[in-house]
Amino acid sequence: MAKIAAIVPAFNEEKTVGEVVRTLVASGEFEDVVVISDGSTDRTADRAREAGATFVHELPRKEGKGAAMLHGLRHTTAPLVFFADADLRGFTVKHVRRLVRPVVEGEMAMTASLRDRGSVANVFEALLPLVGGERAMRREVIETIPPRFLRGFRVEAALNYHCRVRGWKYGGILLPGLGLRTKVQKVGWLKAIPEYFWMILEVASAIVEVRVARMRGRFI
Repeated sequence: MAKIAAIVPAFNEEKTVGEVVRTLVASGEFEDVVVISDGSTDRTADRAREAGATFVHELPRKEGKGAAMLHGLRHTTAPLVFFADADLRGFTVKHVRRLVRPVVEGEMAMTASLRDRGSVANVFEALLPLVGGERAMRREVIETIPPRFLRGFRVEAALNYHCRVRGWKYGGILLPGLGLRTKVQKVGWLKAIPEYFWMILEVASAIVEVRVARMRGRFI
């Protein structure tokens, strides 16, 4: 069976990163559980170590989610990788295995989480671009994307489109009970609203950017 490593990019997620790491370790699916603390100023790194992470690396300054993911790749040689956000709620071993199995068994090049937003919202979520941060994939999926497309919230759009243009099978998998600690809970409404706005704008611009780059021969 191919080796698989878990990578968790984290910025100031001391309240949730421990439980995420414990779930990854308890699953027994990974030879390594790597946490990249992306310039955190709280105890994110300490919580990850206490929870059993194989390796924890602390970046001196915040470089962004995509950069943290690439840093994580440098600390493992596994041909399969699993990325998980550090702010998850209700994350279980069953969720891990539902995402990992199709990739390990060669059925898909990449799987992505569809978080549980309620019965009605889940129907619409399945029709939208995949934005879930919990992803299992062949290492080559992310390693063959030009790094400039792996910045901030552009990561998910780039991964989706890369699989599409290469003809690699990928898809979303609904994970009942999976949620996350929201921006409102982290920083309050006043700071969360502009952050949500810029996140949506960045995702939308990334969808356009990768397609334009593909047309110009600069994406693949």
